[in-house]
Amino acid sequence: MSAVQTANESHAHLMDRMYRYQRYIYDFTRKYYLFGRDTLIRELNPPPGASVLEVGCGTGRNLAVIGDLYPGARLFGLDISAEMLATAKAKLRRQNRPDAVLRVADATNFTAASFDQEGFDRIVISYALSMVPEWEKAVDAAIAALKPGGSLHIADFGQQEGWPAGFRRFLQAWLRRFHVTPRETLFDVMRKRAERNGAALEVRSLGRGYAWLVVYRRAAP
Repeated sequence: MSAVQTANESHAHLMDRMYRYQRYIYDFTRKYYLFGRDTLIRELNPPPGASVLEVGCGTGRNLAVIGDLYPGARLFGLDISAEMLATAKAKLRRQNRPDAVLRVADATNFTAASFDQEGFDRIVISYALSMVPEWEKAVDAAIAALKPGGSLHIADFGQQEGWPAGFRRFLQAWLRRFHVTPRETLFDVMRKRAERNGAALEVRSLGRGYAWLVVYRRAAP
């Protein structure tokens, strides 16, 4: 077994251990501090019949909201935690979306073909990059899985640049307890990808930098 495979399996086991019981209260507790998720979803605006993939879909909360807001969308999700996916599958069945395709997969090396798709119209990564050790590989995998004209939508913790230093230290220390590391180079990394690939890019912060939003649009043919 390669070192990469060992590291990926170790991360999967870590996520399963952390969420084995947290998944039952995850949605209730996270709504108070995962800001920007619903803004991201409202701005997806997928065309009828579009394929929408969430990378790191967790409990399926976002996919359920997407399914309600865009009932014509075809839903796909992946997560490295089988425990979280069990909750996601049950949630989407209750939402009358048993057609959603969910896979246990690594965000850093998935492909559209693994979902029997040529590409996705929309890809969502919501508060997941801050938990993926090799997060830039996850960005590259998502970009590679976009259809021409498709878009990648990211929401995650920012650097709280508009907040007092004491709050920033407290928040980031608290996040580390949950294996969360806000990616201070996220905007720079996305700008480099957009310039290299000829893609359009929109970046902005919410709540004085509490959260960062990114939209990467692949050029249409």
